[in-house]
Amino acid sequence: MARGIGEDPRRSPAAQLAQVEYPVTREDLVETAEDNEAPVEVINFFKALPKERYGSAEEVLRDFAEAERRFALGNAPDDRGRRDNIGKVAAEDQSKHP
Repeated sequence: MARGIGEDPRRSPAAQLAQVEYPVTREDLVETAEDNEAPVEVINFFKALPKERYGSAEEVLRDFAEAERRFALGNAPDDRGRRDNIGKVAAEDQSKHP
């Protein structure tokens, strides 16, 4: 999400938040990001926001930070930082794979 070298910062979540007037609804954030051809990750982040309405960009960014904290590596007690088997046990019948 526009963090690495070579990515366009105008497509970042913060840039999208600067394009709207507050208060703003989650749906308006999604629509603005889609209109600005933001990366799908940014659009999905907006779609996943927990609140229906936000009073400021800072309020949205707080929810982003909380979501990243929850979904980052190493936050679950049983997480050992490995991501090679995400969802495989739940999605695939283990009898078919040795």
